[in-house]
Amino acid sequence: MSFSLLSIQNLNKSFQKDKSSLMVLDDINLEIQQGEFISIVGSSGCGKSTLLRLIAGLDLNYQGEILLNQVPIKGTDLKRGLIFQEHRLLPWLTVTENIYLALEETTLSNQEKKQRVQEHIEIVGLQDFENAYPHELSGGMAQRVAIARGLVNKPDILLLDEPFGALDAMTRSHLQSELQRIWQHEKITMILVTHDIEEAVYLGDRVIVMSARPGRIKQIIDIPISHPRHKESEVLFKIRNQALNLLDQLI
Repeated sequence: MSFSLLSIQNLNKSFQKDKSSLMVLDDINLEIQQGEFISIVGSSGCGKSTLLRLIAGLDLNYQGEILLNQVPIKGTDLKRGLIFQEHRLLPWLTVTENIYLALEETTLSNQEKKQRVQEHIEIVGLQDFENAYPHELSGGMAQRVAIARGLVNKPDILLLDEPFGALDAMTRSHLQSELQRIWQHEKITMILVTHDIEEAVYLGDRVIVMSARPGRIKQIIDIPISHPRHKESEVLFKIRNQALNLLDQLI
């Protein structure tokens, strides 16, 4: 019998506000397989980022189960990498040092750490910038460093919370293509939260469409196109419109 890499079962999440309870996620059930690219979309406040935080283990106050390799998630660990909208690089460290920092808690030797950092600098295309500081990088380059830092531990899942939201349109488009290339190269499971429907459809094997608060999975859209993809694809355009129409109905 085969099992999902990540299994979310009967997940409910509420926040206390004053003396009342505000439900954010309602009965979320989702199975994610090894190597899948999952996109999650929905209006602001539907719980997309909250769901990502729960998967990351940053918040354990919920009802239901989140299982990774059939084991309940009990907190953060190196099996789940997390990338935010802001790169969150330490300004006093170089590119190499920022990525190296993510390996501090591993049992790798210093030589293995150096090799892995260099390998991931090359994966994200930042050769010759190893000794640059964050203020010397463009926004897109800094986010590449964040991606390398998220991947360097070789996690089971990479969680991406609006990773390109702060970038200009041209840089964003380029990094979307780069992320597709990196995902194919690394063969890692990725879960992307985004407001950009075109981005979700372009990158995802499946697009999870969530309704407004409380967040529920309204529909799962399969994207039946192999990678690498081209944004000009007529099929992608039709699926994007389908997702947009569905979201319009949920607002």
